[in-house]
Amino acid sequence: MEKLYLSQNVLVEPLINQWYAWPYLVPPVTCSMYIANLHVKTMQSFLAAPQAHIAALKNPAMAGGPFIHYDESRVGEVKSLLDRTMKEQAHMLKLAAAIKELDEILSNEAVGYSLEPIYKRVPDVLKGYVELVYDLNNRPSFRLIEGLIYKCSYYRRTSQTVALSLINDDSRVFAFSSPKLEDEGWLHLSAPFDHEGIDELFKMKNTPQSLDYIEEALGVEARDSKRFSTFFTAQSPPRPTRYEGEGVRLRYFGHACVLIESKEVSILIDPVISYENKAGIPRYIYADLPERLDYVLITHNHQDHCVFEALLQLRHKIRNVIVPKCLGGNLADPCLKAIFQNIGFTSVIEIDEMESIEIDGGSIIGVPFLGEHGDLNIRTKIAHLVQVAGKSILLAADSNNIETKLYEHIYEFVGNVDVIFLGMECVGGPMTWLYGPLLTKPLSRKMDQSRRFDGSNCERALELITQINPGQVYIYAMGQEPWLTFLTALQYTEDSQQLVESNRLINISKNRSLIAERLFGQKEIFLN
Repeated sequence: MEKLYLSQNVLVEPLINQWYAWPYLVPPVTCSMYIANLHVKTMQSFLAAPQAHIAALKNPAMAGGPFIHYDESRVGEVKSLLDRTMKEQAHMLKLAAAIKELDEILSNEAVGYSLEPIYKRVPDVLKGYVELVYDLNNRPSFRLIEGLIYKCSYYRRTSQTVALSLINDDSRVFAFSSPKLEDEGWLHLSAPFDHEGIDELFKMKNTPQSLDYIEEALGVEARDSKRFSTFFTAQSPPRPTRYEGEGVRLRYFGHACVLIESKEVSILIDPVISYENKAGIPRYIYADLPERLDYVLITHNHQDHCVFEALLQLRHKIRNVIVPKCLGGNLADPCLKAIFQNIGFTSVIEIDEMESIEIDGGSIIGVPFLGEHGDLNIRTKIAHLVQVAGKSILLAADSNNIETKLYEHIYEFVGNVDVIFLGMECVGGPMTWLYGPLLTKPLSRKMDQSRRFDGSNCERALELITQINPGQVYIYAMGQEPWLTFLTALQYTEDSQQLVESNRLINISKNRSLIAERLFGQKEIFLN
């Protein structure tokens, strides 16, 4: 029986309730809030005025807004999905309503006295799943008992599917504002994210198997067999090799994704990988990754740094995932370890600020970073200092150097670093762009616009670099690569503040005899 490979240009979209999956759609409570306050409302808005959505998306500046990208011919399908959502997700809509009700009860009745009497007022669907608490200033809140909630009926693996298609260029619509409807060329696999067949499928990028084998492993229906077969090829891909050279090799895969390799260890940070596109700009693709990834590091759970589309395709290669430690129970800050464990990752390690994990030939140190989260109390974020083969690489993610004393204290502990990677998306969207569906009370526009997902500008980045004293400076995580716009909706011009500020930093750094560059597409760096 002929054995085939999974084609390198098979596009994979993990879905939850037919919406593109990202970390906030996995935990049941945050998922319920996004269903009620984003998905349902967006579909209702589209059905009420589809032309308004179509007109809005003709303006590139509106690409990341809550506008469905289908035309009027798909109104019936969106209506069917909305009706099905209201029926099948009724329990989630009740859960979202209960969160709002509980928040109102605490705001009105918890005034500093014992919270015990209020437990009787907790909505039934939340009883036993929350702890009522005060902070030291008597401000009331609640803690979600996340581990228990995953074990109840609110977490339904049957809502998870994986859609497959073929992609031949980098053009993709913004992923988070539209549901995924059935389209010609697409195949929706009814397989939850932790399904073993998913790993078997993506192993086939390098190890051939028969179609019968993988169809059985995934439970592909006979009616879908013909379409499924179009995703495979007899042509063998280049065989991935592990780096065996001296020192350290760094490979930039786009955005915040960097591969660090020595003879002893391979480390991949914030995986987001391009598909093969021979007509596009040069880039590394999945075939350029080694057969084994010893560690995958996640800096935070935003949609462009924790990308399930890439992570599920790599899961069979990954030995360990390292995620930021979470305090647990905060509605806006779900536990990333629990998310990974519930979608099928078996070795998930939490790292706290200034905590060290020993690896072959070095260590990984968790480094605190500020900003980029709209001033919410988000603990599930961490930068990484990777020390390997005698070299020191700081991957600072979207750090906004709001308080320079932080890096003064860090420097006292870690000393000079050889290389720093720093995000400088210094404008950022307003807080509600990402977290709006979690709010139980409206936020004024003025407040919203002041609280942004922004990284460092030139002045702040320069202060950070001066304190850390690296030999090489690389600006990354700018969302410029054409295969990333479906996650970021960013479209820069030469006058964009992000480019102006990063250009200034690069010029100043070079004048200080530092190697400095804003990364784009791909880059290979050797530290010997």
